[in-house]
Amino acid sequence: MSRTTTLDAALEAGGTGPFQRRLLGIFGLVWTADAMQVLAVGFSAASIAATFALSLPQALQTGTLFFLGMLIGAALFGRLADRYGRRRILLITVAMDAVFGLASAFAPDFQSLMVLRFLTGLAVGGTLPVDYAMMAEFLPPSRRGRWLVMLEGFWAIGTVVVALTAWAAGAAGFSETWRIIFFVTALPAVVGVFLRLMLPESPMYLLRRGREPEARAIIDKVLTVNGKPALEGVQLEALPSAEGQSLFSPALRGRTLLMLGIWFLVSMSYYGVFVWMPAKLATEGFGFVRGYGFLVLVALAQLPGYALAAYGVEKWGRRATLTGFLWLSALGCLLFVIAATPMLVAVALLLMSFALLGSWGALYAFTPELYPTALRATGMGAAGAVARLGGLLAPSLLVYLFVQSTAMAVALFAGLLAVAAIGAWAIRVETRSAALG
Repeated sequence: MSRTTTLDAALEAGGTGPFQRRLLGIFGLVWTADAMQVLAVGFSAASIAATFALSLPQALQTGTLFFLGMLIGAALFGRLADRYGRRRILLITVAMDAVFGLASAFAPDFQSLMVLRFLTGLAVGGTLPVDYAMMAEFLPPSRRGRWLVMLEGFWAIGTVVVALTAWAAGAAGFSETWRIIFFVTALPAVVGVFLRLMLPESPMYLLRRGREPEARAIIDKVLTVNGKPALEGVQLEALPSAEGQSLFSPALRGRTLLMLGIWFLVSMSYYGVFVWMPAKLATEGFGFVRGYGFLVLVALAQLPGYALAAYGVEKWGRRATLTGFLWLSALGCLLFVIAATPMLVAVALLLMSFALLGSWGALYAFTPELYPTALRATGMGAAGAVARLGGLLAPSLLVYLFVQSTAMAVALFAGLLAVAAIGAWAIRVETRSAALG
């Protein structure tokens, strides 16, 4: 080996082994917790309304505040992670997630609950983009896409758990099922606080900051844990300077605008469906398509969506996989609109769940690879912020459209997802197996 090597070459030599599996477990646990916190908005709304004598749109204000917190947290903590390091910010955000998430279960009144959901959203919004940026920076280029989709797959696990929790709490006859839901959703984050202490700092962040010996020590640890020889004095090459670059600099402006638009459109559609639909199915439903039992099936349909996305991002590429899943999501929404029988409604909902979560998997694999290390967490934070803006609008504005006509609302989502698919294909970049800069 030469006296210098690139960070990506060292990661490629180390492959994916016990070190990455441990990272996946730690990040995945909190990713599961975050999914549960986000989806709890829809699963808890009916119970919150009953407890505090509110209408369903009023109860969904907890979701509005939660997504507002996520919007601020994604933009704020993404920038802080690029400036002060990934590990430090991750520890802060997951601790906030645990404390405020757990406190939500014991809120004495609706006003306190809204404040606590805002603070929990602030923490969750900060956790999501930094998690992905850091996980990407420990993966070899040839396997990065598949592993990032695997991390996103923990979202489906969280969805299944929160659906089962709501189902079990309702079946057990608890009068305030939302308290049970919020308590259970906070538990993985509580465990995650201690697990995060095991995480090292990102070697790419350290190398970008000129701290090569520290970065090399961490890479040596990765290699050793994976059963590969350490660098043994071989130095890591400095990363290209990102001075003068920003998300909207000439080289990045086009992809940034397109990607932010896609995140917004997909988020509007996803949260529109998965915040409102649980409340709809838990009360009225569509014939036999009713209750939390069917929602568990809808959640389970996400798992094969992630599996196919994990295969597709490496086999067909990030851009093609993302575009294909977005068109399939639009098709699922369109099928729901024209469905004339409960059976077709059920098929449409399962297809929407499968395709929308596959879209998220491809989107999370693609986005961090579009930016250099100095901007990666900032880019993911900006994407997360516009996604939370979409999530903010879903329970606040779109709920009134749902009240008027569920079919009309889902038809809107079909159109938004079709526009997102066109935007994804317009990104003339493919990052499969590309080195991170």
